[in-house]
Amino acid sequence: MLTRRAFVTESLLASAALSAASSRAFAAPFAPRRPSQDPVRVAVLGVRGRGRGHIAGFTNSPDAVVVALCDPDTGVIKEAQRAAPDARYERDLRRIMDDPSIDAVSIATPNHWHSLAAIWALQAGKHVFVEKPVSQNLEDGRALEAIQRRTGLVVQSGMQSRSHAATKDAMAFLRGGGIGRITRVNGLCYKRRQSIGKVSAPTAPPPTLDMDLWTGPAALEPVRRAELHYDWHWVWNTGNGDVGNQGVHQLDIARWGAGVDGFPRAVRSLGGRVGYDDDGETPNTQVVSYDCGDDAPDMVFEVRGLVTPPYRGAHIGVVFHGTDGYAVSSAYNRVPIFDRDGNEVRAFEGGSEYDHYQSFLDAVKANDPSKVTADARVGQVSAGWCHLGNLSHRLGEDFALSTDANAFDDLAGEEAAARMRLHLAQNELAAEVTVSRGVALEVDPDSGRCVGAHGEAAEALDHRAPREGFALPSLD
Repeated sequence: MLTRRAFVTESLLASAALSAASSRAFAAPFAPRRPSQDPVRVAVLGVRGRGRGHIAGFTNSPDAVVVALCDPDTGVIKEAQRAAPDARYERDLRRIMDDPSIDAVSIATPNHWHSLAAIWALQAGKHVFVEKPVSQNLEDGRALEAIQRRTGLVVQSGMQSRSHAATKDAMAFLRGGGIGRITRVNGLCYKRRQSIGKVSAPTAPPPTLDMDLWTGPAALEPVRRAELHYDWHWVWNTGNGDVGNQGVHQLDIARWGAGVDGFPRAVRSLGGRVGYDDDGETPNTQVVSYDCGDDAPDMVFEVRGLVTPPYRGAHIGVVFHGTDGYAVSSAYNRVPIFDRDGNEVRAFEGGSEYDHYQSFLDAVKANDPSKVTADARVGQVSAGWCHLGNLSHRLGEDFALSTDANAFDDLAGEEAAARMRLHLAQNELAAEVTVSRGVALEVDPDSGRCVGAHGEAAEALDHRAPREGFALPSLD
């Protein structure tokens, strides 16, 4: 059984490391190193923001102990160390992979690291809890899912709603016909975002940061934004915009409640970055329409980064429209159900974010990947929906919103586009705003691969050029 990472030398550039990575075999299914009654020894990767939530999630359970913290920026670790005072600190995540005493790795790095860090951990014989989205692109997600299957280790993706009793019960109710036939689903990310500003020249990373380690599998480029941390979400090299940041949760719930377990068969985006001129690249105003076949409801996702009123009472959430009423999922621990006249007729309640960590720990202690509530496949598919919307957007052409031409071929998409126009007008933006009308992207609903007229271009754009020392392993 392999118990070490692919790279066995100190240097990222060492030829021996590259040789080891290229010839790596895969481990047999992992056998726990200690009796199931012992706590799971967890290392948390990335501790500036979301990682502190991971620390709390694991220290809240008697079934886990946080034994190591890892972050390439020494300037952000103090608060995490206060939360886990007995945990050792490592700057280089490869030291974590090397340690045979660590049972599980919890990944809260920026998006561009999610898949590769998870893959390295699996190759080192460690179970994985990985934040959403589990991948930064489709290719990474496919690799993660494939390697999880080969190793037989536990992977829990950070889709917390899947472990909340209220959301689980509500989705079962919807899939069982609780509001009749579901005709349309609107996913919402109405989340006010301020401009990230604009710099005139590249900015220097913090002196406490190892930029090479932070960059990892992304392209090592000059930093062209005022704030290195968090604002990485809004550039394509490291982030996925608000569709992939917040929207992955809502798209996961949308397809879950609608009974769509795979990928859509077609995707089209409309949107852009409007309302301010800054260094961000991802849309702050966007509508993505998903075609999942004749038997599935119309599905639309909307991003609004400017001031906007709620839709059906929700700013961030999912609205399921049915023939007998509607449901609004805007909190994981409470999902109300309404009749056709808008009267609340029942509500599903219960659950905590801690349940998601416990689900992972239960699966690890049982050595049973099926016990998690959001496995690698769930995470990969829901992230893939986000990536498909962004690929359509990035391959699109300029579209003037003042035109009378339809942006979408489906009624639900066109209705959302009309409300987007109204939203921009309410923010006093001129009617002649130009956005990107994405290509109509055809998708294989089983694999998530882009096919058809734009398939080759989409797959090429999705592919990330490997950086020396940080390439995905061969799946041959």
